[in-house]
Amino acid sequence: MSTEATLIKQHLIDPEICIRCNTCEAICPVGAITHDSLNYVVKADICNGCMDCISPCPTGSIDNWRMMPKVKAYSIEEQLKWDELPAELSAEELAAAGGGDAAAAQEEAQAAVQAAASSSASAATTAVASGFNSAQYGATIPPWSAAHAYTNLYGPKAAEKTITATVTGNLRVTEVGKDYDTHHIVLDFGNLPFPVLEGQSIGILPPGEDAKGKPHHARQYSIASPRNGERPGHNNLSLTIKRVLEDHDGQAVRGVGSNYMCDLNVGDKVQVIGPFGASFLMPNHPKSNIVMICTGTGSAPMRAMTEWRRRLRASGKFEGGKLMLFFGARTPAELPYFGPLNNLPKDFIDIEFAFSREVGKTKRYVQDALRDRAADVAALLKDGNTCFYVCGLKSMEEGVVMALRDIAQNAGLDWEAIGDTLKKEGRLHLETY
Repeated sequence: MSTEATLIKQHLIDPEICIRCNTCEAICPVGAITHDSLNYVVKADICNGCMDCISPCPTGSIDNWRMMPKVKAYSIEEQLKWDELPAELSAEELAAAGGGDAAAAQEEAQAAVQAAASSSASAATTAVASGFNSAQYGATIPPWSAAHAYTNLYGPKAAEKTITATVTGNLRVTEVGKDYDTHHIVLDFGNLPFPVLEGQSIGILPPGEDAKGKPHHARQYSIASPRNGERPGHNNLSLTIKRVLEDHDGQAVRGVGSNYMCDLNVGDKVQVIGPFGASFLMPNHPKSNIVMICTGTGSAPMRAMTEWRRRLRASGKFEGGKLMLFFGARTPAELPYFGPLNNLPKDFIDIEFAFSREVGKTKRYVQDALRDRAADVAALLKDGNTCFYVCGLKSMEEGVVMALRDIAQNAGLDWEAIGDTLKKEGRLHLETY
């Protein structure tokens, strides 16, 4: 047996199923996954087969492999152009393509994959050594008391490809700005089953075709309503969708999915796939605490969790623990649901706003707000009934997790032990994009 396999088991992402949610790229400990405006792809020369990205993927698109001659592995450039995965090569085709004795080479490749997987922990440690790796603390399992989530009821690989929803509401929830426009959109599913939980997401299929003449791929949006509907007892849900009107250079821009959704009228029909997500779920046991940290439309799952707790409290059927919300935006005008949040009882939820672009004021981010409330956050870090949820732009993730680490350490706590426990018990969830 040679010292180096002539074949590799190449890790690929199915572009037909992928909903471009960024979960795989965010969680990869070695930076093997990247993307462009079309596809998410895996770098064959970096992927170590650790499998960390497999279970968090909401669609299963990440769990695809092809045995390939090592010298002819699919390049990043090739993968970025794919509309579908290439067919698997037969043993004869592999041998003809430069794989030599296919059976022997395949044994070597499998052995190499197993060796890479067994050393994934050390690879992740190496990645961390070069800089703080916030993703290593993110849980991929739900809290023990979370409700059961139904996933992938509709989609490319399901019996039913889509489900049709009717728009029953479209309300702007921020002031109109020159470079943003955020809407609260309600979709009703009639009598067709579409059970969802707080923390899940759905995919919307915009009509029309892209520049290559292909149907637009699905756009993913987090659900902003609780499990019993935006309107209690109805088979509907809500989404929080922001469309960007200008890019960083001041040029007009219109996102395909967000523009389509924000322009919908009541009565319009929408094609939906999903639901997706089985880990970013709220705890349901009495006295459980929830700490929510978000920016912009990352508030959607936090609104869903907060509203479900509010309804339970109003019914007198649930004794919940502490709710804390750290909510960041550039200005109050850009913060969705600003008015309704301020009307929630103070003994129900503890809210800290952080604004980074208020005229005449010092920039303040959610991590700054966390540090300002260090004593309260430290107490919650010590409590095994506390779950933490982070949702928003990827750029916030590292700062938030570092703030949690610093708060723990300054309180005399062992952050590595706490961080490991939070992950293993499904109590620290990172959903950034």
